[in-house]
Amino acid sequence: MKEARGVKLLLTYEVIQDRQQEYYQFVMGRYLPGMQSLGFQMSEAWHTAYGDAPNRLVGFVATDEAEMHKLLDSELWLSLNEELESFVVNFDYKFVPYRGGFQF
Repeated sequence: MKEARGVKLLLTYEVIQDRQQEYYQFVMGRYLPGMQSLGFQMSEAWHTAYGDAPNRLVGFVATDEAEMHKLLDSELWLSLNEELESFVVNFDYKFVPYRGGFQF
């Protein structure tokens, strides 16, 4: 029997320099708990200190593609990301089959 691997949601963005404190408060206080309430678990958070890449890459894992579509259709997802965009620029996301480890 083949094991279900899940789906990974990858978020990329740049945190606005003078909004970092508010960004951290929002992510820890609302964004992460909101995503968890939708059934997603954070799998990783990466910071790019040097180079030509977004300075944040955050991953969340869902059980399957149906759960991913449920998230993308939810009002909470839309409202969380609308608020997130007041702290970041160049926000983008995609979902990929979960492989474990670093994915971009």
